[in-house]
Amino acid sequence: MPAATGSVRRPRNAPSGAPGASLGALGARTSRTSDYNSREASRRRPLQGCTAAAVRAAQAARAHGGRPMAALGGVAALRAALGLCGRVARAASGLSPRRGYALGPAESPPTFGFLLDIDGVLVRGHRVIPAALEAFRRLVNSQGQLRVPVVFVTNAGNILQHSKAQELSALLGCKVDPDQVILSHSPMKLFSQYHDKRMLVSGQGPVMENAQALGFQNVVTVDELRMAFPVLDMVDLERRPKTTPLLRNDFPAIEGVLLLGEPIRWETSLQLIMDVLLSNGNPGTGLATAPYPHLPVLASNVDLLWMAEAKMPRFGHGTFLLCLETIYQKVTGKELRYEGLMGKPSILTYQYAEDLIRQQAERRGWAAPIQKLYAVGDNPMSDVYGANLFHQYLQMEKRGRAEELVAGGLWKQRPSATQSCASILVCTGVYSPQKPGSMGPAHGGAEPPFHGHRDFNFSPGLMEASHVVNDVNEAVQLVFHQEGWTL
Repeated sequence: MPAATGSVRRPRNAPSGAPGASLGALGARTSRTSDYNSREASRRRPLQGCTAAAVRAAQAARAHGGRPMAALGGVAALRAALGLCGRVARAASGLSPRRGYALGPAESPPTFGFLLDIDGVLVRGHRVIPAALEAFRRLVNSQGQLRVPVVFVTNAGNILQHSKAQELSALLGCKVDPDQVILSHSPMKLFSQYHDKRMLVSGQGPVMENAQALGFQNVVTVDELRMAFPVLDMVDLERRPKTTPLLRNDFPAIEGVLLLGEPIRWETSLQLIMDVLLSNGNPGTGLATAPYPHLPVLASNVDLLWMAEAKMPRFGHGTFLLCLETIYQKVTGKELRYEGLMGKPSILTYQYAEDLIRQQAERRGWAAPIQKLYAVGDNPMSDVYGANLFHQYLQMEKRGRAEELVAGGLWKQRPSATQSCASILVCTGVYSPQKPGSMGPAHGGAEPPFHGHRDFNFSPGLMEASHVVNDVNEAVQLVFHQEGWTL
């Protein structure tokens, strides 16, 4: 069993919430969520995402001269467990002994942090969302330094980590360090047992550099494999060889497959990945019977859809994985299996983010432990599901049951002070209550289709956000009210 996997997968018929021992994902693939309409009915300004009872409480608070505080919505278990209505005590400002990070005047060290999605929350394609600029004006102090720990958790993977940090810094007008950015494949650094294997890597952008930065020392790209065996890529008539090349017998066997993100030419990648799996890593020869279990496959980013400048969502890497899984099932009659499946909503990604939040707080001299995480995203299936799933994991950890999940391959990190993870859904990306096909309620009251990955068994409660707000600026305001911080 690997030292770390992206998720834990239960048997198909296991009840919701019961962890399993095989690899894949955690959740309950049992039904579809049907409560978007009821949740939307409870959204009222000026505190978006509050339940009707919370609005009444806020109005009563105003009547008594108090400031309204948003109550948690969503799953009853989350409401009971999070208990996020306390105020942070004020204390004298201080200066971190390391790197010169300062606390704002009269602010105590933060006990909470943000996990921010990027596409659909902060940007749409290459355009920054105006609300993101407003949010970061609240998140930074007068010296331009973050007042609370922030980690950017994206399912994108077609860029280098330091390049993404530079891009965010330019867009947001706030210094973003590379160690604040988690790409979909970042947790692959933990899969050291495969780092010395010869791996076929699929994706686009700097795939070779990304694979090497993750620790993989011996990788071959799809294009390199196609050049070595030109007769394998036969869909495009323009690229078919005009003569029959000699078969090569000096090409080292491939020992595994890395799927970092959606490729450009899907037909080529689908064909060559299938060739590698069916030939046990020797695509120039082929086998009479396909081996099973097949070579190890590590994949990141299971988003079916994502939001760019177009009015409708675009295909994500989850769509490519769906194609690959369907082809493999159709050809072999067996299920494609993953040794690691990461990116949101994998628990491993949130464990990884939690550790970076802790390191960031320590580095900045914030002595108070980070107890609460707020995950802001636009995709119910990756952002909301993942945050709620991680909250579920934290509650199991408090009850001493987290070992059940660790036994399935989760990262054995040191004990954490984090008590909760609240999900906040924004309406600036994939999710929109007014637009069809946006993972909102379907027309005619029908339940929306399940957009999650096959291995993330579905539970309707995990799809319900703790809060629904218009944009990331409202999300920051809501959390600051929740924590008793000044805006």
